[in-house]
Amino acid sequence: MQKKRSVEVLERRYAKLVERLGKTALILQGTITERTILRADLQDPRREKAYGPYYQWTFKQTGKTTTVNLTASQAKAYQKAIDNHHGMAKIIQQMRDLSLRILEETTVGVKRRKARN
Repeated sequence: MQKKRSVEVLERRYAKLVERLGKTALILQGTITERTILRADLQDPRREKAYGPYYQWTFKQTGKTTTVNLTASQAKAYQKAIDNHHGMAKIIQQMRDLSLRILEETTVGVKRRKARN
């Protein structure tokens, strides 16, 4: 009886994770980097002039690193999608952990042999 209740609790937690996963918005893998370039000022060579910020999205595509330049508004939207991807990965890991616990509780494993003396 206790075993059945613990499985029901695990299954309810799993169902909540499935629901959260279903509400996940756009997802992307990769990294957004903000870059600023410092160069000597043409008017006064003793000073540096900052150009930027520039935004770059770096990700893997067919095994190769790809970099795409973005506008500030694109960088914000892409970063949100990357954050969603990280959240989704955490949810999936929790689902894996719960799946294992549920399966261990609801299936019969191989019986161990008695040790020979």
